[in-house]
Amino acid sequence: MFVAKLEEFLAYLKHEKNASPHTIDNYRRDLLQLSKFLENKKTGLKEIDNIVLREFLAVLYGRGEKKSTVGRKLAAIRSFFQYCVRRHWMTDNPAKMVSTPRQEKPVPTFLSEEEMKAFLDFPHSAKPLDKRDKAMLELLYATGIRVSELVGIGLEDVKFSERLIRIRGKGKKERLVPFGSMAEMSLRSYLRVRSKIGKGQVEETPLFLNYRGQRLSSRSVERTVDKYIRRSALRRKISPHSLRHSFASHLLSRGADLRVIQELLGHESLATTQKYTHLDLKHLLEVYKKSHPRS
Repeated sequence: MFVAKLEEFLAYLKHEKNASPHTIDNYRRDLLQLSKFLENKKTGLKEIDNIVLREFLAVLYGRGEKKSTVGRKLAAIRSFFQYCVRRHWMTDNPAKMVSTPRQEKPVPTFLSEEEMKAFLDFPHSAKPLDKRDKAMLELLYATGIRVSELVGIGLEDVKFSERLIRIRGKGKKERLVPFGSMAEMSLRSYLRVRSKIGKGQVEETPLFLNYRGQRLSSRSVERTVDKYIRRSALRRKISPHSLRHSFASHLLSRGADLRVIQELLGHESLATTQKYTHLDLKHLLEVYKKSHPRS
């Protein structure tokens, strides 16, 4: 019964809320975990209360789950129960009485401009897949887009005449993002050999292809970044998202307005953008002295 209602809820997210496949997969995984817990306790949907939910969260903490992960699961549970209330499957949402765990605020990993330059020197061979990797990494840094957005780009989305790319972000919201001359050079170089990937059996629409000539996956991008991090001898953990952090930090350090960066990153909240910025005290003081009328 729980699973059937869950599938109806996921269909609602997909067709009415325009939730991304990634979001839907996370909701399914998190809620099926709750379903298994309730099944073991022999607890039905109408019997769930805040005490049962706190027991579930205690199990998650006992497994070593991070607070951010527990918070995400609780958010999914709240949304599902609220849907159940609207459908009259439940009389109240018990998750409302459970507090979201206080989140740690780790400083996101990013590269300095010098480190980024060294990183982007790889790859440099003429092989089609290496040219693809070069274009992909240059574009990630040039635009600050998410990996899920990168792999969703189609050939028709790239406007070389204006150096703009149409990006489909979270909730299928579209935005135009500019890219620079270095990314343009790498993209043009890759597109000249794109048809050679997958022995010529390439899909027409995706910009970036895997070795079989099909759309590249987010996991493949993560593996590619890992590979070139090792080759560039950067001895710390860097993810594709680190390129996004670096994009925002470098723009801000060179004087870009935070709201412009917010628009480029596709953030609804300025507070979300602020966590991507990493300015040292010396730079902050320089900007303050130049900008404040009574400094």
